[in-house]
Amino acid sequence: MPQPEFHSPGTVEQAVALLAADPAARVLSGGTDLIVQMKSGRIAPSAVVDLKRIAGLSGVRRLGEGFAIGAATPCSALLADAALAAAWPGVVEAANLIGSVQVRNRATMAGNLCNASPAADSVPALIAAGASVVIAGPAGQRELPGESLPQGPGRTGLAAGEFVVEIRLPARPVGGGDAYLRLTPRTEMDIAVVGCGAALVLDADGTCTSARIALGAVAPTALLVEAAGAALVGTQLDEAALAAMEHAVRAACRPIDDKRGPAAYRTAMAGVLARRTVEIARQRAGEQA
Repeated sequence: MPQPEFHSPGTVEQAVALLAADPAARVLSGGTDLIVQMKSGRIAPSAVVDLKRIAGLSGVRRLGEGFAIGAATPCSALLADAALAAAWPGVVEAANLIGSVQVRNRATMAGNLCNASPAADSVPALIAAGASVVIAGPAGQRELPGESLPQGPGRTGLAAGEFVVEIRLPARPVGGGDAYLRLTPRTEMDIAVVGCGAALVLDADGTCTSARIALGAVAPTALLVEAAGAALVGTQLDEAALAAMEHAVRAACRPIDDKRGPAAYRTAMAGVLARRTVEIARQRAGEQA
């Protein structure tokens, strides 16, 4: 099998040109999925376009009161940004559940998102937080909600010549808190049986004014469960509200049976995990209210 060409462009425009000229080329941001897929023979790209030398695509920067995370930023580097970790601890925690320490020193959230695995750890947390993705391509740049990019297992909404430049997180609202939990048989180096991200906003008396609940590993893509968030808004997260949220979460699940767990188990555990995640997000939101 011929070896792919390797390109290391210095600008976004050069990367776009390379990808647009060769539909069989693949982007490398961290490479922890791409290299494994190439070695196993699942994919055979004609070229690999490495993003790590493009200025601005590595690191975290402030974007107004929010944050922009470059597409080539390793997950482990997010822990070093104190402001990001304080504002969105659930997102940072989710990114640092991916693989092992060695994997996270290379893996990126943009790669995790674009790999489009239904069980990707960082994706439900990003969706719950209201993250968006900035995409560069032959027609220029565009921005999409994070939940709009995955289209199915291994499929994204990226067009020919396009790639993710950065992930954007909004400012943490006053009284806001987020969290991510997953269920796995092992503590690391495992794939989620169920994952759940939650982001809440509480007012001064503890009433929920905003809620976003997202699930992973229970459908062909990570899901934003709008009905689950709606069940919490206007309540003080009492038992009736939490039960309604759990019901909405389970109703949204469309899991498969596989060796990691039967569909019925995943559906049941999605509700349990969602409640636990909401409780952690509520505690964090209460600290900020």
